[in-house]
Amino acid sequence: MIKKIFKFFIIFNCFVIPFSKLNASVIEIGNNNAKIVVKVFSSLTCPHCASFHKNIYENLKADYIESKKVKFEHHSFPLDLASLSAEKILRATNDKEIRFKLLKEFYEKQKVWAVGSDIEEINKKIKKIGSKYGLSDIQMENFFKNEDIQNEILNSRITAVKKYDISSTPTIIINEKKYEGKHTYKDFKKTIEKLL
Repeated sequence: MIKKIFKFFIIFNCFVIPFSKLNASVIEIGNNNAKIVVKVFSSLTCPHCASFHKNIYENLKADYIESKKVKFEHHSFPLDLASLSAEKILRATNDKEIRFKLLKEFYEKQKVWAVGSDIEEINKKIKKIGSKYGLSDIQMENFFKNEDIQNEILNSRITAVKKYDISSTPTIIINEKKYEGKHTYKDFKKTIEKLL
């Protein structure tokens, strides 16, 4: 699948913009001054990413993010058009709480919204989820069509590949070092504790 998406992104290579200006690609929660920053590069259609969010992120939030010890960043790394569309809708609100509720639901309901005969059908399912959180059809349609948001997401993906040598999702970066441990909360927690 990752080979297919690389072909897709070649089209957008001419839109490269400075990494410092790429804010739309990051959705964050937690203390900006936290000692530990966890960056997760993920695709919203990736089952392994969904598993990470359910089994590690939720525990991390309860144990470390809410106590201001860890800052968590979701970095968009779409592997297909469906995940790209969902990433756009994550940015249709500035409310962090709603963004993470949407993120959770996108992961939990992958098998429902991420399948369809074409992207229009998938977008309709994405809008159905977004409407539950106060997003209007017009608002979401505007974000589906927003080329600036799309270019920021796509270019941040290109930059992430170069900077962190990403070849699969999820890729987890803890304090700018790639996490190579098992994707269990027990192992992840050990790494966090060593850095505190």
